[in-house]
Amino acid sequence: MERVEGGGSDLTWRAYRGLAIFIIAMAVFLFLPAWTLAWWQAWLYLAVFTAATVATTMYFLTHDRELVRHRMSAGPTAEKEPRQKAIQSLLSVVMILFFVVPALDRRFAWSSVPTVLILVADVAFVVGYGIIFRTLLENSFASSIVEVREGQRVIATGPYAIVRHPMYAGALLMFLATPIALGSWWASLVMIPAIGGIAWRLIDEERFLLRDLPGYADYRRSTPYRLVPLVW
Repeated sequence: MERVEGGGSDLTWRAYRGLAIFIIAMAVFLFLPAWTLAWWQAWLYLAVFTAATVATTMYFLTHDRELVRHRMSAGPTAEKEPRQKAIQSLLSVVMILFFVVPALDRRFAWSSVPTVLILVADVAFVVGYGIIFRTLLENSFASSIVEVREGQRVIATGPYAIVRHPMYAGALLMFLATPIALGSWWASLVMIPAIGGIAWRLIDEERFLLRDLPGYADYRRSTPYRLVPLVW
């Protein structure tokens, strides 16, 4: 059985343990501020998220364990670049707000979203996650932090032929869908700092890649759009 550095923990165990901790934290941030478990929108959202992440983790543990290994280091403390530490700190707070604000909306009944829109938003969330999954299939160097590893090369195929940061494009769609999927119009305001944080992160990441990844300047010229085709 494969072992990884750091306490001799098995990679598979660490991957599923980290995923379980994240899902439990999501549940706490949702149901504790809402002060109720009678919230079907949150249960559906958690079910969709859990199914998508478990399926993806199972796939890559079978087909690309090295990608799983590198993506397990995430968050502000894992970043090596000072600006990225600040950006990740901002995005961590934004992610918590994506759960807490809808929970407060549910508790105090600030807004009401039609069921059909909630279901459409859940589908959009899955599409966004699918974009991320497709990106990971194309780029085994994809990491949760900004870095260039030994042997890394520019990927210009698949979703990278459309935009330079398809993983962020998928994450943006997931962010857009989350407030509606949780039944909250007010939580959509959290998209303002979310979009700002994503834009800040990818612009800073491009500076890093231009400096440290050979061939990235040519790729940037041949693929003009960063995040959204025909827009930016």
